[in-house]
Amino acid sequence: MIQAAAQERLEREELQEVWNMLSASERLEGFRFLSQDAAEELFFSLSSRDQAELILTLPAEERRIWLRSLPPDDVADLVQQISTNEQENLLSLLDLATFKEVKALLAYAEDQAGGLMNPRFARVRPDMTVDEAIAYIRKQTREYLHSLYYIYVLDEQQHLLGVVSLWELIKATPEKTVRQVMITDLITVKESEHQESLGKLFSEAALIAIPVVDEENHMKGIVTLDDVVQVVQEEATADIQKLGGMEALDAPYFHVNLWQMIRKRAGWLIVLFFGEMLTATAMTHFEDEIARAVVLTLFIPLIISSGGNSGSQATTLIIRALALDQVRLREWWKVMKRELLTGLVLGSILGSIGFLRVVLWQWVRPIYGDHYIQVGLTIFGSLLGVVLFGTLMGSLLPLILKKLKFDPASASAPLVATLVDVSGIVIYFSLASVLLRGSLL
Repeated sequence: MIQAAAQERLEREELQEVWNMLSASERLEGFRFLSQDAAEELFFSLSSRDQAELILTLPAEERRIWLRSLPPDDVADLVQQISTNEQENLLSLLDLATFKEVKALLAYAEDQAGGLMNPRFARVRPDMTVDEAIAYIRKQTREYLHSLYYIYVLDEQQHLLGVVSLWELIKATPEKTVRQVMITDLITVKESEHQESLGKLFSEAALIAIPVVDEENHMKGIVTLDDVVQVVQEEATADIQKLGGMEALDAPYFHVNLWQMIRKRAGWLIVLFFGEMLTATAMTHFEDEIARAVVLTLFIPLIISSGGNSGSQATTLIIRALALDQVRLREWWKVMKRELLTGLVLGSILGSIGFLRVVLWQWVRPIYGDHYIQVGLTIFGSLLGVVLFGTLMGSLLPLILKKLKFDPASASAPLVATLVDVSGIVIYFSLASVLLRGSLL
């Protein structure tokens, strides 16, 4: 028996590992090969999109079985992944009670607490005795509850009054009422609460489920930790993709067709390309200096990449700090002072290394001429200025975008790097024209 169970688990894990690389027909074939228990484990572990794609390959009767095995919030997530015509077909397979629950969930936006919540939760009345409450919870568990987190105390109008754990009920004396053992100091969220706020609340409150209420404190459902973990992962994925200089994908990598992928990546690339054209324009402005001191061109990649790297670092730090509420808009002055000092120190470090590189290399292979010290000072000053500018730009741009109601993640590292490239050329050759005038220039 143990060997058979291990074999089933291995088969399921192997199929799950290659799932994204299989065609729809191959997925169905592998799914049918599994035992019932292994198939259930695999199905419940799949994303809503994968569940929807699998269900659509099954005959109607099997669709009904698998669809009805999911709680209403998971059914709503699954239904949102398919076309409108297919949605109606799947919804018609549900029993009337679940159909109404799913339709109510679909009325909410996907990124709201109402769209994430499960409308099925354990509930009791405040005037029930402990024994009555336990018996009633047992009845709910048999009939429609898939899991039991907390037990919520509601009045006849479905207002949320309190919460009690199963452990508290079990250890309480049978004649006590629920009102006597419930906790009334509750953490709740409104049905319109954005999913990003939910992630922060779960992190702060250390709960596994939070009740969702409307404006009149009627309880609508619960949002659970596993739902929010998925949401946080999606939010983080979108932010990382934006930091890469593209629109966030609305599906897994292999589920986005080629033309959608090109469209989402081309926009920012075009913007960045036009930005880089400004770099070429800036270099044209200094063509006389470049012609007279070709040696300066050797350090252009060094200068502009250092500024871009420092800007990317600052951008990433501030965007993440904003997402975690570690930095607020009103603290922009503190951010600027901190990054000003940071930019000066980092620029000085890199500038010193650049200066030493020129001096030491001159001793090994004298290619900078008699004015190598001035060249080294030019490199030092340029790195100091470019790194300082990149750090300030990278830290303040997300705050500016946040103030303007744009997504701070749009201040992507490539955008900051492009802006710093242009400024780096200007800083570098402007400083060179001052320090090297009368010698190389």
